[in-house]
Amino acid sequence: MNDEDFMRLAIAKTKEGIKKCQTPFGACIVKKGRVVACEHNVVWKEGNPVMHAEVHAIRQACRKLKTIDLSGCIIYSTTEPCPMCYSAIHWARIKRIVYGASIADAKKAGFNELAISNSTMKKIGKNKIKIESGLLKKECVELFKTWKKHKGKAY
Repeated sequence: MNDEDFMRLAIAKTKEGIKKCQTPFGACIVKKGRVVACEHNVVWKEGNPVMHAEVHAIRQACRKLKTIDLSGCIIYSTTEPCPMCYSAIHWARIKRIVYGASIADAKKAGFNELAISNSTMKKIGKNKIKIESGLLKKECVELFKTWKKHKGKAY
């Protein structure tokens, strides 16, 4: 499997979440070419504003691997991780972030995003996380449109 395959898993998980009335965000964590966790946002289901897809996936990956150190892992996120999620990725020691839609795309779709990019967070934090943007961006932005059309959305 390659980067596009893993992002497509995150996209599929996001669609699953949309059907469950969750917001349109998904994340997949991979280690050594194998999926460790793939989750969608569960903020509304859990009634917890920190249960973003990335945080949910990190929690599941830590449980599965029985460690809080996710060194060597890659996270594929349908949208650029927010500052909270970027920080969680940093603390988990994930080595690479690959995302599709940008924070600006999410903001344009009506989400309450802080306009602080991952590249800015990396620069301020002086960390070594590799960041790759725009993978399957069109499909990831389309998730916002799919979510807006969904009648049972919670937001």
